[in-house]
Amino acid sequence: MGKNNFKWFVAAAVAAVLIIPVYLFKPSGQLNTEKLRAAVVAGFMQPFSDMSAEFERETGIRIEVTYSSAGKLYSQVINGAPYEIVLLDEERAGRLFKEGYAENPFVYAKGEVVLWTVRKEFCGNADWRDAVTQKDLKKIGIANPEIAVYGMSAKKALQSSGLWKSVEPRLIQSPDLAQVFQYATTEAVDAGFCNLFQAYSEKGGKGCFYRMPEAPPVIHSACLIKNSAGREAVLKFAAYLVSPEAEKIKNKYGYK
Repeated sequence: MGKNNFKWFVAAAVAAVLIIPVYLFKPSGQLNTEKLRAAVVAGFMQPFSDMSAEFERETGIRIEVTYSSAGKLYSQVINGAPYEIVLLDEERAGRLFKEGYAENPFVYAKGEVVLWTVRKEFCGNADWRDAVTQKDLKKIGIANPEIAVYGMSAKKALQSSGLWKSVEPRLIQSPDLAQVFQYATTEAVDAGFCNLFQAYSEKGGKGCFYRMPEAPPVIHSACLIKNSAGREAVLKFAAYLVSPEAEKIKNKYGYK
């Protein structure tokens, strides 16, 4: 090898040593163009937003999410909506599995219904039953029990307490839990049947809430849609949903 050729070889070798590791150790998120499409019940909006942001930072996989009531999302799936994963309630996720649209569901969180109000005059009652029977509580928000799991849980609590018939005329139905909380925070209703994470939020801290032991816990279940695209990405996210990192976020918002 001639002297000039040897110098060129050494220079090229040094450049390779310096450049190649930069490429190899470049964060995967900068190179990853994967994405997945998720459908999520509106009541789980804030925790999911935090979790999806963390997941994207760690993997580079983007998540396109649609929020709505469990009933509407179920209808979208059976009518061919192109989701890879859906986060619903236990009953509807089970139906998607039995009907052949999805794989076997798994539990990712457990939620709790509470009665929440921003109006301080309703904050001194003994429990939620005393609060909900106050004559000045003229409008009470509830997610439509026919399509929203938290609304159904609240309805069952009212029924088991013998209060459904007396309270029903004052109920203002909304399509999902997010709208119930919005109505309650803006005083479009005097109080609302919300979930515990909303009561723990910054806006929730401006009011008060009553726990409702009579309300059945809401079991959140997820399932992977059969024959969907992005199989590797959705499997990674399914594993993340039940990881210790995701559990920390869910616990922060009052989910078990």
